[in-house]
Amino acid sequence: MKLEIVRLVLGPLQNNVYLLAEKETAEAVIIDPSFEPKRQQEEITRRGWKLTQIWLTHGHFDHYVGTTVLHKAFKPAPLIGMHPQAFAWSNEQKNTVNFGMPIDPVPQVDIPFTQGQRLAVRASGEPEVIEVREVPGHNPGSVLFYCEALKVAFTGDAIFRESIGRTDFPGGDYSLLLKSIREQVLTLPDETTLLPGHGPESSVAHEKRFNPYLA
Repeated sequence: MKLEIVRLVLGPLQNNVYLLAEKETAEAVIIDPSFEPKRQQEEITRRGWKLTQIWLTHGHFDHYVGTTVLHKAFKPAPLIGMHPQAFAWSNEQKNTVNFGMPIDPVPQVDIPFTQGQRLAVRASGEPEVIEVREVPGHNPGSVLFYCEALKVAFTGDAIFRESIGRTDFPGGDYSLLLKSIREQVLTLPDETTLLPGHGPESSVAHEKRFNPYLA
């Protein structure tokens, strides 16, 4: 099994959108499809990949705004994975227009994420190479995806390079976020590369040493 990661930086908030593909089957997952979904679709098609799943780290619109377009663009429609609390929170928000554009809600959840759940990139469900870890605090139901084989974690907005996710938005909880980071991020191996929802990558070792919020 060979996995490949591609990062796209898209939209007015410079969101990191990640493609995780299984080379042998050309099946791919997209993590947090943000703005410019047509560009994401074109990148997947250009590489000859088949999008089979959409994984969402949390319920803020800039991380799911491209979901509906991509869900409709591929046949069969890719399965959507999201934590039930994040899905419920996102659907409770009344603000349906942001940055001058309508924001379609997440249409459905086929894979409800839970702590410790194992995920596969392949539609067949094997091998299960991704671990789901719950990291609430920035947003209810936030999760990260840890791939031991690649020594990477897709962290959404829980932690950034020498920073952490904002907690002044509705549903934010500063103490809970720090607890989540200490229990679910800093317990990963030091060499784990952290791939956040915005900004440059980091590592567990770097954040232990230099993140001022975790001192």
